[in-house]
Amino acid sequence: MSTIVVVEDESAIAELIAINLRHAGHEVTIAATAEQAQREVDAMLPDLVVLDWMLPGQSGLALARRWRGDARTRELPIIMLTARGEESDKVAGLDAGADDYLTKPFSTNELMARIRAVLRRKAPEALDEAVDVAGLKLDPSTRRVSHGERELKMGPTEFRLLHFLMTHPERVHSRAQLLDRVWGDHVFIEERTVDVHVKRLREALSPAQCAGMIETVRGAGYRLTRHASAVQA
Repeated sequence: MSTIVVVEDESAIAELIAINLRHAGHEVTIAATAEQAQREVDAMLPDLVVLDWMLPGQSGLALARRWRGDARTRELPIIMLTARGEESDKVAGLDAGADDYLTKPFSTNELMARIRAVLRRKAPEALDEAVDVAGLKLDPSTRRVSHGERELKMGPTEFRLLHFLMTHPERVHSRAQLLDRVWGDHVFIEERTVDVHVKRLREALSPAQCAGMIETVRGAGYRLTRHASAVQA
């Protein structure tokens, strides 16, 4: 299940999109203005935003530019859904940072397909796809982690942490970024909590000699690597 914010000031269109998204298993919040959309994104970073261009107060285009310029929301997937269908408008929307651009009137089936495509590119963990990194396998649908024939047991937080790291291998993530993406930025806990759960995750991976896949990058954070090394503190 993904969390999606629908930014649309026409209530009938917003409800139509929301109904289809909820039917597909997503958690949906509707925002009718740019100000409300910003509040929703500030409260909890969603997995995707469906964004109208023409909004009261501030345009969706300006909102997209603001999100792309902020480190916290730079990777936020955005699909622009708007009546502005000129080629120059599409170029402007994509240049502002939209991942996709769909014009009104639109096909609900096409919108849903584009949402699935963007989520698949930006957040494979949102689609319950099994992940395999160097023989370490994680299946979100069954909540199982294994290496070879050995099944590995871990707590729910360690599972979410491993899931995120496995879907973004070889990339360094700061403690703040991990708190945001794994715990949710609406949860106020100390960054050193991440260290505790990384330690527990390594312990859970140790029976399969995979603990070294979780590397500490001094002064930066953590990453999951395909080439296991000696376990670091």
